[in-house]
Amino acid sequence: MNFLADENLSPRVAELLTKAGHNAVHVCDLQTKSAPDTTIMELAVVDSRTIISADTDFDALLARARATEPSVILMRELVGLRPPDLVDIILANLEVLEQHLRTGAIAAFTTGGIRVRALPLR
Repeated sequence: MNFLADENLSPRVAELLTKAGHNAVHVCDLQTKSAPDTTIMELAVVDSRTIISADTDFDALLARARATEPSVILMRELVGLRPPDLVDIILANLEVLEQHLRTGAIAAFTTGGIRVRALPLR
């Protein structure tokens, strides 16, 4: 899969996903650090990337636009984990989530599990 790690996550997240065989970049790699979330979303759509972030603003932006892309993995409750642990959790659940993310979804990882909502949000 193609991923775009947001600035609230370590660049190491993108590095580790790449080492696991995915195409992953961090916003710093694209010289878009501190860019508005709308810009991050546009970049993700153009490059067919799923955003990985701890920023819940993406929910509101996608809902307001009734957008069907980009997909987003929200890690807000787990953002304190070390990058290798965070990536291990993503990879362990990716087989189940991949089809949802490819068709447009928000997957929110919490300490109690994962909640998946299809896009567009209602």
